[in-house]
Amino acid sequence: MAQKDNGIIYSVNQVPPVGHLLVSAFQHVMLMVMSLGISIIFANQIGSSLKFTTAFISFSMLAAGIGSIIQSVGLPFIGSGYLCPNICGPSYFSLSLSAAWVGGLPLMRGMIILAGLVEMALAPIVQKLKNIFPTYIVGLVVSLVGISVIKNSVTSIFGLAYRGDAIANADLIIGIFSLFVMILANLWGKGLIKMYCLLLGMVLGWILALILVPDYWQELLSATKNTKFFAFPYIGPEFKHITFDFKMVIPFVIIAISGSLKSFGNLLAAQKISEPDLKKVNFVPIRKGLLADGLSTALAGLLGAMAVDTSSSNVGLAAATKVVSRWISVAAGVIFIILAFFPKFVAALSVMPKPVLGASIMFAGSFMICIGLRETFSKEWDTRKTFVVGVSLFFGLSTAFVPELYARAPEFVKTFFTDPLPTTTILAVILNQIFNLDRLLWKR
Repeated sequence: MAQKDNGIIYSVNQVPPVGHLLVSAFQHVMLMVMSLGISIIFANQIGSSLKFTTAFISFSMLAAGIGSIIQSVGLPFIGSGYLCPNICGPSYFSLSLSAAWVGGLPLMRGMIILAGLVEMALAPIVQKLKNIFPTYIVGLVVSLVGISVIKNSVTSIFGLAYRGDAIANADLIIGIFSLFVMILANLWGKGLIKMYCLLLGMVLGWILALILVPDYWQELLSATKNTKFFAFPYIGPEFKHITFDFKMVIPFVIIAISGSLKSFGNLLAAQKISEPDLKKVNFVPIRKGLLADGLSTALAGLLGAMAVDTSSSNVGLAAATKVVSRWISVAAGVIFIILAFFPKFVAALSVMPKPVLGASIMFAGSFMICIGLRETFSKEWDTRKTFVVGVSLFFGLSTAFVPELYARAPEFVKTFFTDPLPTTTILAVILNQIFNLDRLLWKR
């Protein structure tokens, strides 16, 4: 296990030994499993049976697993070839739920397929946008991918599930303990301890949670009690039809654009981590990665699953461990597909204590934020860049700080002011062109 000069232990094209490959893949799977909570909440919201919920989770895992393989295996025309697994996309949750309330699962499936096709259509455009994504904007986008998980990570590390929940001292202790185990294992650990720092923190944090909070035992037991060890997904009548509604086209197109921007940031970060010697962004694998992301989303719709998306937490984990082999993502995808047929095991993993989950997201997100900031300020700075970044962040972050403000705004404003990542990215690109208009005219 030789460490390269740039700190990377297993490079992007290197195949780790089987033992390291499987354990590293399972470490990524632990993060991927946490996104299944979105599928569980979705199924509960539409009031479906246990059979439907189990099948819905299984199909979501199949879509994410297949998407992870396509994204990372390095096919000639599709997939980035970077360690960038897929998870159930939280950005699609609210709109998918609205579609399910209007027209049931068939409508949700149809609209997700449409969103996936839109993402695929956007992929070729990226290669033509080289001039509007200078280095400092690329860094800003990568940072925002990490910033976008702050809310979920902080509320989870305090053990909060709903607004108004009380903070329990035990949850705070569990969250801080898990986070510090991950950080110290990464800082001071050597060899396997450093490589599997996240897995170590998760396991020890979970053990502490079971000791301090008996309710976590009850959650674990109740989640696995009536769940089969092995089962093929149940294909009920909900999974046999696909419908569309033209009234929902525009919202799903918008969310598809937002999803593309998020994956764009994840893929940029994955490239920076995997190929640190690149001087400029190579847009070919980014384009292929966005194409794979769109295909995976459309596949999720075909299967009747939650829409999938690239995972910023997993990219952050790769940055933390310096293990960036794409074959780990491929192995994680295979494991995820296999786990789809073992609902009892998935049920056990899906009730991981929220403070442990929050610590994991915070640990991985920290790397995303700092990798982006380092990229943003890597070249000479000037006042133009200050206003591009500053104004974009003010408006972009305001969508998270004062969302009620935009809820009362005209529909046109709502379209673009939805979330910090897409809002900041769009504004930064536009302002960069406006504030440098004199230079562009002078060149002509």
